[in-house]
Amino acid sequence: MHANRLTLRTCTLAATTFLLATTVPSVTTSGDWPRWRGPNANGIVESGNWNPAALNDGPRITWQKELGEGYSAASISGRRLYTLGNKKNRDSVFCLDADTGAEIWKYTYACKARSYSGPRATPLVTGTSVYTFSREGHVFCFNAADGAVKWQRNVAKELRADVLRWGLAGSPIMLDEKILINAGKRGVALDRSTGKTIWSSAPGVGGYATPVIYRHAGKTCAAIFGEKGLHAVDAANGRELWYKEWETRYNVNAADPIISGTKMFISSGYKTGSTLVDFAGKKPRIVWENKSMSNMFSSSVLLDGYIYGIDGNAGRGTLRCLVFATGIEKWSKNLDFGSLIVVDRKLIVLNENGMLFIAEAVPTGYKQISEGRILKKKDCWTAPVFAYGKIYCRNQPGTLVCVDVSK
Repeated sequence: MHANRLTLRTCTLAATTFLLATTVPSVTTSGDWPRWRGPNANGIVESGNWNPAALNDGPRITWQKELGEGYSAASISGRRLYTLGNKKNRDSVFCLDADTGAEIWKYTYACKARSYSGPRATPLVTGTSVYTFSREGHVFCFNAADGAVKWQRNVAKELRADVLRWGLAGSPIMLDEKILINAGKRGVALDRSTGKTIWSSAPGVGGYATPVIYRHAGKTCAAIFGEKGLHAVDAANGRELWYKEWETRYNVNAADPIISGTKMFISSGYKTGSTLVDFAGKKPRIVWENKSMSNMFSSSVLLDGYIYGIDGNAGRGTLRCLVFATGIEKWSKNLDFGSLIVVDRKLIVLNENGMLFIAEAVPTGYKQISEGRILKKKDCWTAPVFAYGKIYCRNQPGTLVCVDVSK
């Protein structure tokens, strides 16, 4: 395996403390965005140091970088940005200066680009380590400062965790001494320091979503959206606690589950729709099920009892607001297919054509604050990222842009 590293400068990363998820999604003050779906793993942060109307004067793009093909979002810690791209069947893990886009280090390894080419998973940054996961099953742990490899392995080959039709996609998450990955029938847990297997599920095909951690009945659990349904497992040993069948066309279960109390929301595309289940008992009980929200692969967010998400498939989508408890639709707005996050109770929506929209996250209707074009090419399917008054967005060909929305 060939590697190419370039170190322009070194620094010590501040330790980053964040919640993976709880039974009630929390909101914290925004700073770093060190992993998929942000510091609280729910796509939501709160910040008072930005201007939601900034796009109306024309987006201030402070820098852009060509990464190579893929869908990996950015992770930001200590003013450093980590992400991936693929060129000529070789993945590159990038460490960039988040303020300027300057390259600090890069690590490259062989990985076929394949259909809808490039890596899917987003890096996890914790303490002095960066963890990445490729579409072919490569798991790396890097030194965050200089890109030195601490350990590496390929879980697809070693644990017979089959590569999905469109590649392994769930991002790595950390729980205590473990790194959890959606691979195999219902997940894999690796030792964060050594990469050794702590537990693994049966060989086979998993799902595209990222595991979500929650607490229930005194246990730390993981919700792992698999090939044909949702697996709830004991995060300590991987033992299955319960299973909810959920079959989707092409077996694309890709949007992360959303958990509040003993209720869990799941949604899939291809007009499959969504459901809310109550897992308080021994078996999950369906609270409601409808087709108002079909998340193809863009995860929804839950804020103040309302779900905001993109209903529809690539090529055609609608932003909708549903009542979490009942599934009743409050409003919809045709912004095309895309993805979203929430910052300071404002929706930040990137559509697949490169338009960025900022609107109030309220159930009373779509109330836009600003909009602007930030990317020219299509297939802007990766969720936006917010950190330190800046929004980071990319498209599939590999253009990453930094949009300044600070006050």
